[in-house]
Amino acid sequence: MPKEPTSLTVIRDSANRYFASFVVETGAEILPKNNNSIGIDLGISTFATLSSGEKIFAPKPLKQNLKKLAKFQRKFANTEKGSNRRERRRLKVARIHAKVKDIRTNFLHKLSTKLAKQYHDIVLEDLNVSGMVKNRKLSKAISDLGWRQFRTLTEAKCEKYGREFRVIDRWEPTSQICSVCGFKGGKKELDVSLRDMKREWMCLNCGTLHDPDVNAAVNILNAGSQLETVEPKPIIKVEEATETELENQIQLSLFDIVAGGQSETLNRTRSRRKTGRKKSVANCESSTHPEFEQLSLFE
Repeated sequence: MPKEPTSLTVIRDSANRYFASFVVETGAEILPKNNNSIGIDLGISTFATLSSGEKIFAPKPLKQNLKKLAKFQRKFANTEKGSNRRERRRLKVARIHAKVKDIRTNFLHKLSTKLAKQYHDIVLEDLNVSGMVKNRKLSKAISDLGWRQFRTLTEAKCEKYGREFRVIDRWEPTSQICSVCGFKGGKKELDVSLRDMKREWMCLNCGTLHDPDVNAAVNILNAGSQLETVEPKPIIKVEEATETELENQIQLSLFDIVAGGQSETLNRTRSRRKTGRKKSVANCESSTHPEFEQLSLFE
């Protein structure tokens, strides 16, 4: 370890596995700056398509272990509650879930680390994952990929290695625009056309034949390069203000009460509105409690 750990936590998961969690203080590992930039388009059949044309496929561990998981879940459901056999079968189901999680997490960690070390600027698209999961036909496949976890890990790795991480708006039409001429050809269907077992579409303006995933990744990179870095506005401290600025400042207080039970600010305001207050004053004088006067901050 780089330093002596400050604390240690022993964790046991549902599969009866023990883990030791150490808390160690480390610094950022700033890597030398390079001019490499990449746009990433996330998908289902292809996990990530880079603007350079490279395609990365996910292991999809849940899909591979789905039949085995269903088999042990049926056996677990048929056991008697509180029996030793039920506990043994529960452990088998838990170990399959743990295996699926470990395979997915290992893949995402390796991929995010590789991208953060290789590219200085990384641009992703803001996906509405929570809304897409509500689709019953795609929810299982999307959950098996781990898009949100990939974004979180990539952002953390970029901060660790001193890289630039950007996210473009989810409403940016990256799949509708030609990355060569900028012509907007409208919404594309999932089965645009099949040629050599991959989807392709031709721009009606320049005639360029595009791979939809690569074209979207290039548009994501172009949209991310146009994002301006917002610098925080300077905060003016009280001690740095000039004497004239301090004189022009007016301090209002609810507790600065003068004679009559009203503040100076309220008296000045009410003196300009004497005509509109005659009826309310007359009603207060004719009330059963003339010694009380109702004040309102919204008048």
